[in-house]
Amino acid sequence: MSFWVLIFLIALLIAVFLGYTMLRGRRAEGPTAEYDLRVYREQLAGVDRDLARGVIGKADAERVRTEISRRILAADAQMRGEVESVGPSRTVTIVAFALMGAVLIGGALAMYRQLGAAGFPDMPLSARLEMAEELRINRPSQTEAEDIATPIQTPPLEESYKTLLDRLRETVAERPNDLQGQTLLAQHETNAGNFKAGYEAQTQVIALSGDNAPAHAYSNQAEMMILAAGGYVSPKAEEALRNALERDPKLGPARYYWGQMLSQTGRPDLAYRVWVDTLRDAPAGAPWGDAIRTQIDDLAFRAGVFNAPDIGAAPAAPGPSQDDMNAAAELSAEERQEMIRGMVDRLSDRLATEGGSPDEWARLIAALGVLGEAEKAISIRDEAVTVFAGNNEALQMIDAAALQAGIAQ
Repeated sequence: MSFWVLIFLIALLIAVFLGYTMLRGRRAEGPTAEYDLRVYREQLAGVDRDLARGVIGKADAERVRTEISRRILAADAQMRGEVESVGPSRTVTIVAFALMGAVLIGGALAMYRQLGAAGFPDMPLSARLEMAEELRINRPSQTEAEDIATPIQTPPLEESYKTLLDRLRETVAERPNDLQGQTLLAQHETNAGNFKAGYEAQTQVIALSGDNAPAHAYSNQAEMMILAAGGYVSPKAEEALRNALERDPKLGPARYYWGQMLSQTGRPDLAYRVWVDTLRDAPAGAPWGDAIRTQIDDLAFRAGVFNAPDIGAAPAAPGPSQDDMNAAAELSAEERQEMIRGMVDRLSDRLATEGGSPDEWARLIAALGVLGEAEKAISIRDEAVTVFAGNNEALQMIDAAALQAGIAQ
């Protein structure tokens, strides 16, 4: 109520100032004819002085007086007409003032009611930070989120793939301590849209790995939990992300989801900083980099950042391009091996930990074919087919790269 009274008084004060300006007597210099009257009177007095000094004759003086008197009468009549026609009447002025006051006061109250938060208590920064922390601590658990989450729609599985997945489940059930089997199960359950089964298998992967569990294992676990919860980052997923970032603070997917968690718990300011730093380090084609680019503008608005740097453009694709491959073909065998080996190793490591686009997987397969590492190229091809199951366009790129590498089925 005190705020309503305050804005009412401010609007009223502005209206009073404007009204006073309208109602007060205007100190104008007067009509133009008033100046002419002064001149004519001075001329009339000058005629009398000239007559007394003998400068002009009596007849001339009378004639000049008559002409000046005629001009005085005309100027006086003109001045009366101008005075009567200057400005609106006082009644019109008072009505205009009342309307202006109503518009100012009523408009201010209506605008605040529409754009403001009427009746909302004061929200200092310290109180908002406390609310955000309380929201983070008391948010729903993973199980609660899964119960209310809208399932993410995935394309139907091919019958052959479904049969292989059933066999994998049976094999892992018979050998629960098989690390490789649990890893494959987690990956394929996730690809099939069974996110809860995927993160349960990934939890077994981490348990079997013990202290040697890598950062991306925890990051994958968190991602599966988030997908199972419909995009919500639960406390359990947050713990997995924290474990991933403790092992690798630069891990892109974990940094992306960490920013998403901060955004969901009332800290868009911190989320924006995390995402900006993450996006600057993002390689081309990284799916989490593309996800940040689609959301960074909205997050900047929520964070109150109106001078955000231009970081929306994706960087050039890393790794061996087709031009690199053509240049390598012109080198000697030793030079070609050394040139391609460095690029392939970097690309292979990144795809294994962070993922990448179908084009990058295809280039890696083709590069391995150039190096003569057919078995590794086949392994990468099989992994890419699993990753992009259901994506016909991506699978066509993978098949073309396998044909170029000489490992086509």
